[in-house]
Amino acid sequence: MANINPAGVFDTKYEEDMSIDRTSRDKLWKNLIFFVLLLIPLFAVSSPLGTGFISDQYVGLIIRIAIFVIAVQGLNILIGYNGQISLGHAAFMAIGAYSSAILARELGLSFWIALPLSAMITGVVGLLFGLPSLRVKGFYLAMATLAAQFIIPWVLRYPMEDLTGGTRPLSVPAPMIGPFGSYADDTLTDDTPLVFEAGDPYFVDIIAVNLTATDGAIPEIQIIDPDESVIPSGDVNLTFTEDEDGNILSMSYIATKAGEHQVIILPDEESGEFSASVSRSTALSFATDTAFYYIIVPLAVLLMFFARNIIRTRTGRAFISIRDNDLAAELLGINVFTYKLRAFFLSAVYAGIAGCLLAFERNSLSLDMFTLEVSIEMLAMLIIGGAGFPLGALFGVTFVRLLQEAVIPTIRPILFDGLPALLPFVDTVNIAGAINPILFGLALVIFLVLEPRGIAHRWEILKVAWKIRPYSY
Repeated sequence: MANINPAGVFDTKYEEDMSIDRTSRDKLWKNLIFFVLLLIPLFAVSSPLGTGFISDQYVGLIIRIAIFVIAVQGLNILIGYNGQISLGHAAFMAIGAYSSAILARELGLSFWIALPLSAMITGVVGLLFGLPSLRVKGFYLAMATLAAQFIIPWVLRYPMEDLTGGTRPLSVPAPMIGPFGSYADDTLTDDTPLVFEAGDPYFVDIIAVNLTATDGAIPEIQIIDPDESVIPSGDVNLTFTEDEDGNILSMSYIATKAGEHQVIILPDEESGEFSASVSRSTALSFATDTAFYYIIVPLAVLLMFFARNIIRTRTGRAFISIRDNDLAAELLGINVFTYKLRAFFLSAVYAGIAGCLLAFERNSLSLDMFTLEVSIEMLAMLIIGGAGFPLGALFGVTFVRLLQEAVIPTIRPILFDGLPALLPFVDTVNIAGAINPILFGLALVIFLVLEPRGIAHRWEILKVAWKIRPYSY
């Protein structure tokens, strides 16, 4: 609706008529906003530039908003564009998160490979749970997708416990680019430790140890961190290879803690002659929020742009036709079931990408992060933002996150002081636990009553009014 020209501006080419940004001013504003977003981490407290104008809390908030914008944008493709309800979106995020973590931990794949693979795996799972859309829709389809919210976490918790850790948290390695090449090589032939400084937060050191024993038993390899603790075999930053007897032959460790590290070879009485080569190289790490920001935010912008262009394609127009009237769409020759499955696939792919980013951003996974409450919360984000609008996910996620992390913590102490006096028959502990869901539910009800089409709809009206001024009436 708002993709119109200002009063007095006319298109002279087909390319201008088809362009998303109708004027150079539109392009300038979008590029300027994106440029400002990229500058924010440079002024954070933990920035390598040392400026410290912006709190790291705000950088983390933008990262969380960007991750859930991707997830809710996938929900918007399914609900807003195609009209298919889903109550299991958090479960699809769990598929993306755990599949990427397993690919990185067990197979040693990098983040850059695990991300698209986990997205495709999630998309295939989304296709399976989209099959009921052939026969049911509306409330019944919601119940079918709700089954995914219970089945998927159960599968991850019990049958796949050896890979996912079950109820235990699962650590996830940080994304990296590199290594770029060895800068130091040493050889150990006895138990004298090799001591060196390592652990830059951005250009991390990778310690690679290769052991060769000519005769006798193979000695033990130990890497000691700055806390003087031996790196355990289950550490997420440690990988190693073993022989048939379980002896470690080579080891690679990513030094994330800044300080003095040690590599020690511990021979025993049965050990013969040995030689251990120790190589140190650097890699660009995205372990910090200020670094990972430059992966998440550009990717969120790219995926939002892709979702915006979907509705301009044949597939997107078929989605909208099915949403408005699936019977009429079928009579027009649209394969309704095929396009419903495409919507489920794309929605699940977006959820898988968001889950993968969430796993690598937090460096730890737990099934408590993907509950039914999270699915309902994302549905509320879409309703508040505006289902069916390209910017609906951005507005909805931003509003809810600011409400939960800025507004509610500010007014919570005031309500906690006043509500016990107004409700003396309710236990104070129950009042404290109910403030957050009450305020969130109240905000949702207000939007359903006053702005049922969401913030994005009001934004579109304001843009049109501005462009056609002074005839905005």
